[in-house]
Amino acid sequence: MAESIFIPTKADKKTIYEALAPQIEAILSTENDLTANLANFSAILKEAFGFFWVGFYWVKNGELVLAPFQGTLACTRIAKGKGVCGTAWQEQKTILVPDVEAFPGHIACSSLSKSEIVVPIFYNKEVVGVLDVDSDQLNAFDKDDQVGLENLIRILEKYLPKML
Repeated sequence: MAESIFIPTKADKKTIYEALAPQIEAILSTENDLTANLANFSAILKEAFGFFWVGFYWVKNGELVLAPFQGTLACTRIAKGKGVCGTAWQEQKTILVPDVEAFPGHIACSSLSKSEIVVPIFYNKEVVGVLDVDSDQLNAFDKDDQVGLENLIRILEKYLPKML
């Protein structure tokens, strides 16, 4: 496994996501442990973008359960259809929220979170988890983030069979 990651400086978000993709793939392709891979994945995103909170929730016994993350104390369990994470799980699509206060049923794990993007993770056509990214700024996420994060999650999905 690589002990460091290259993050382009003075680059736009799209360029950074593109630079991270082969590096994340290299890490995922050489490690079979799901927890280790999710931990490194979230650490890479936190380091690359300075997100307020970035991590995973995994589907266990009919609810989302906190998995590896980087950031402040987090909600441990989230019901299907509840909050941004539960909604992304239920609707099986990425949810981008410019202002969490305007999202019906938002779960405030931290009052400092202002905007959020959640990307579902699929295995055998079922949502098995979500990537949750929060910012302490309003309108922090855009189409470049959505495309970039979805592309990185597709790489993770490719390696899930050896991790589950």
